[in-house]
Amino acid sequence: GVNIVGSNSINSCMEAAAKAGGPIMVTFSRGGGQFIAGKTADNSDDAACIAGAVAGALHVRTVAKLYGVPVILHTDHCQKSWLPWFDGLLKANEEYFEKNGEPLFSSHMLDLSEEPLEENIAICKGYLERMAKVDLLLEMELGITGGEEDGVDNTDVDSSRLYTQPEEVWQVYEALSSVPNGNFTVAAAFGNVHGVYAPGNVSLQPEILHNTQKYIKEKLGCDSTKPVSFVFHGGSGSSKEDIQYAIKAGVIKMNIDTDTQW
Repeated sequence: GVNIVGSNSINSCMEAAAKAGGPIMVTFSRGGGQFIAGKTADNSDDAACIAGAVAGALHVRTVAKLYGVPVILHTDHCQKSWLPWFDGLLKANEEYFEKNGEPLFSSHMLDLSEEPLEENIAICKGYLERMAKVDLLLEMELGITGGEEDGVDNTDVDSSRLYTQPEEVWQVYEALSSVPNGNFTVAAAFGNVHGVYAPGNVSLQPEILHNTQKYIKEKLGCDSTKPVSFVFHGGSGSSKEDIQYAIKAGVIKMNIDTDTQW
């Protein structure tokens, strides 16, 4: 997923996808949505953040056909205090679905990783029940992604919180997989940090994802070796080897932001 801040960066993403011959995921953050609407626009109750993200999504839907590439529309980190933004986006999806038979966006992310695990899961499940009715995928986060992004600063967080345990992912899987028609991904922390850092400064441990898949496979007694779909946050600057190893563990989406800013 590539975070954007306006129609110029949206178009750049689609141009790059067309040149590479593949699809692209265009990602809107809360701050990016506000920037699209204009920094002086009235943002009472997150009105500008919502309107900007919706406008950006409609822009993609209008011009993507000119680039000839599939585009996935996603929104990034939404912490608990930003839920009014999330609610506004869901309302826009529901209205679009009623008229067009599909949601405006493809997926949305809830980042409640700073809340107690039980609360994180309960809120995510409640939203997934609503999202499933309009075919939206939910991305949820476990553990903390280090560094700073969109005003959320985790640069001084305890390093132990950068690593998710298999038992935690199982609790999420068990709860969310019970939602009819529910589709979800898990952004489990394995040492991820936002930004680009010199080699050796960040200790990624993608084997955590492999161990988690094995743990949940045993719990389910299923044939699949990758029962969970994972997300790789803080992908900028990661080694090719770590990226490939994470993909083998079931990562289906990787976020890059710092590498594409100018």
